[in-house]
Order: sequence, then C-alpha cells, then structure tokens
Amino acid sequence: MDEHQREASATPSPTDVEKQYNLAPYITADGGDYKSRFPNIDEAKVLRKIDLRVVPVLCVLYLLAFLDRVNISNAAIFGLKQDLKLGGNEFNTALVVFFAPYVLFEIPSNALLKHFKPHVWLSLCMFLFGLITLLQGFTQNLSGLIATRFFLGVVESGVFPACFYLIAMWYKRAEAQKRYSFFFSSTTLAGGFGGLLASAIGKMDGVRGYRGWRWIFILEGLATCVISLVLYFAISDFPEEVTWLSPEEKEFVKARLYDDVGHSKRHEPLTVKSVLEVFKDWKIVVGGFMYFGLIVPAYGYAYFAPSIIQSLGNGMIRTQLLSVPPWACAFALAMLTATASDYLRKRYIFVLLPTALALAGFVILLVVHDNKHLQYAALFLAAMGTYSAMPIIVCWFNTNLGGHHRRAVGTAFQVGFGNIGGIIAVFAFLAKDAPKYIPGYSICIAFIGVSVLANTVYFVGVSWENRRRDRLRAQGAFDALSTEEKKRMGDLNPDYRYFR
Repeated sequence: MDEHQREASATPSPTDVEKQYNLAPYITADGGDYKSRFPNIDEAKVLRKIDLRVVPVLCVLYLLAFLDRVNISNAAIFGLKQDLKLGGNEFNTALVVFFAPYVLFEIPSNALLKHFKPHVWLSLCMFLFGLITLLQGFTQNLSGLIATRFFLGVVESGVFPACFYLIAMWYKRAEAQKRYSFFFSSTTLAGGFGGLLASAIGKMDGVRGYRGWRWIFILEGLATCVISLVLYFAISDFPEEVTWLSPEEKEFVKARLYDDVGHSKRHEPLTVKSVLEVFKDWKIVVGGFMYFGLIVPAYGYAYFAPSIIQSLGNGMIRTQLLSVPPWACAFALAMLTATASDYLRKRYIFVLLPTALALAGFVILLVVHDNKHLQYAALFLAAMGTYSAMPIIVCWFNTNLGGHHRRAVGTAFQVGFGNIGGIIAVFAFLAKDAPKYIPGYSICIAFIGVSVLANTVYFVGVSWENRRRDRLRAQGAFDALSTEEKKRMGDLNPDYRYFR
C-alpha cells in the first residue's frame, strides 16, 4: 500500500473500512505466496486456534439440534403414540410436517446470516428450537404435536446450512473434510447420546404425573435453552469479525482462503438476482440430488431404528441401549474416512465406499427376516455407511464453491432440496409394514442408487471442467484476465480446479 493510500485511510468512515478491508487481499495478491507475506505468522498455531474456537462449539449446537429433531423416535417407544391416541399414519404425518418449513426456509435463513452475526442468529435459533422441544412435552393431541413439529422445522431450518457455510469460510478445501465430518458426526453422537438419555429419562415415568416420553422432551428442550445462552458468547463469527485473532492473523486467514478459492464477497448484498445467477450453474442442481439420495435412508434410520430394534423382540430400555452402538461405530468410520479423504485429497471414492456399506446393510434388512443377530448387524452397516458418506458429499460440494454468495445459496439449496427426502423417509416406514418394512428398505435402496448416480455425474462433470480449463489455459484463452479479475470469479475462475 503506498503513502497516499495510508493517508487516505487515516480517518475512514465505517463503510470505507468495510470496503478497504474486503479488498485488502487484492492489494497484495500479486506479491507472491501468502505465507511469504506473513513471515511472523505460524500457520499451524493459527489453525489450532481456529479448530478450538470454531468447530467444537458448532458441534454442540448441531448435536442438540439433531437430538431435539429425532428424539420423537425415542419418545414413541415410551408411549407417545398411545397417550396422544395416534392411529394409522398419524405419527408419520406429525414427522413429515417438520420438513415443509425446513426445506422452504433454508436459503432465506442463510441470507439472514449475512445480515446478522452468526453468534446472534445461531444462538437465537437454538434457544427457539429448545423452547419448542420443551413445549412438545405438554402436547395433548395430534394437532398440538403437528403445530410444535412445524415450528421446530421453521427454527431449525437455518442451523445446518449456516454451520456448514460458516466452517467453509474458515478452512481451505484440502483441510476441510476432517472438520466437516467431525461437525456432521454430531448427528451420530446425538443418536447415541439420545438413546442413552432416553433410557435414563424413561425411568422417570410417572414423576409429577408425567409420562416418560414427556420428560424426554421437557428435559432435553430445557437443556438446549440453557446451553444456547452460553453459546451466544462462544459461537465465532466470520474471520473478518472475530476478536480472538489479531489484525495480522485476520489478514492471514483471509489471504489463505483467497489463495484457495478467491474473493469472498462477504459484504456484497445477496439479492434475488444474485441467487438466480447461482442457479445457472448445473452443478448446483446436481449437488441437491447428491444429498437428496442419502437423506432418505439417513432419516429412515434415525426415525425408525428404535422401532426396528424393538421389533426384534427387545423391551423399551434395552431398545434404547441397543440403539447406541451403531451410532458410535458410524462416528468412528466417518472420522477415519474423512481423515483418509483429506490426506489423499480425494472425495468421490470416499463417497462410494461407505455408500456401498449402507447399500449392503439395507439389502440384508430387506431379504433377511429370521436372523435377529444378522438384522441387528445390518443396522450397523446402514448407519455407518450412510452417516460416513453424507458429510463428504456436503463438504465436497460446499468447498468446491467459491465466495460467500455461491456457498450461501449452494449449501442452502443442497440441504434444503435434499431434505425433501425426509418427507419420503417418514412415509417409507409405516406401522402396517412392521416388522419386515419391505417397502421402506426398498425405497432406501432405490434412493441410495439416486445418490450414487448424482455423485457420479458431479465427478465426471468437474473432471471434464478441470480438463477443459487446462486445455484453454494452454491455448492462452485467459491471458487477458488479471489475477484480481480471476480471483473475483470464485470457483468460476479459469485457474480454479475442483476437488474430485
């Protein structure tokens, strides 16, 4: 920066600061490798600081979000259906109501995240879904249950895509998968933790006149509300806004991300026009189907595994306890797969391998109905495969998008469209099909096929795009573009290469 620029910035307005700070990387972008421009910064130390401040807090947040979403499956084992007199498919109807607002409000929520600081928006959402979960414990009929599930979907819609989006604005693509999988594995921890909690809380049946299933909602919802107040002060904002990094460290974090994916466009407004512009890219739509295919078996397992385990001849408490080990194994495999994926810098193959495990699990459940031990083992395969592949799919797609706009819209669409699969999942496992659930397992197998096809299309597409850019660059087709112009294009930058 020359003398004139330093003098001009001596007493800037807030707007000038925002613009100048946002453009800071471009002033030095042609000055070589970002590490050489920050000789006093220890990258490993900064990364450890980010790891301690960003991901663990979001894991706690999403663990409680997923727990409050699926604890209805544990409540059903402790008499919810009987007390609320739910017959036929009424329980499935209550489950499906959650997904309508959850799908519709994903993109608007990510847009609001750009206007409210993440620690404000996410902690507010957390307090509200904790409060609604608590109120579920006082419902008296189907109408009350449907109302609470609807509003739970509204306030939870912004949590998952906002967290993924926030993580993407902190980490480079080559180092993101372990962090994503650790965060996403909050779902498996929630599943296991939920089973243990339910087995303990269920013993409170009759305390103060409330059934055990009511205490599950009341206590877990209350815990979420209390923890949300703590997380208001613990959730980190975007790199430009945090107070726990020095100014030089903030510049360093921005520079390393700029080097990886280009300009963040953090302060440019997200408009209807810019949203529609993102959807002109075919990869956005394919990304939705990549996730959509695995959501069906994922929610099928999350909502109905306790009922499936109970149908194998287990009592209420034993059912809750037996639901824990598959979730624990899913967490372990997800972290191993993510570590290998980051180390080898490959994504597609590490989607296919766990997906094959999930497929094997559901095929066994479909065809074997007289071997309880094998059926229980198949639940391990289904959970391990599904919940190991899903974080890689979301991370692969999300981190291949450059800039705030494309990531905000792309991630919200993938998660929002994908969760339409939840609507299918809750009607795939009907009470009349118990205990074999042949239609449910068949539907899960079919949608695993949809996911494999979509992932293959995406892999082939980005591979072709990488080769096309190599060919055009060799021909000098992009020589007229400056480095700054290219970096502002995000993943549409002709020098950008997609992870495969």
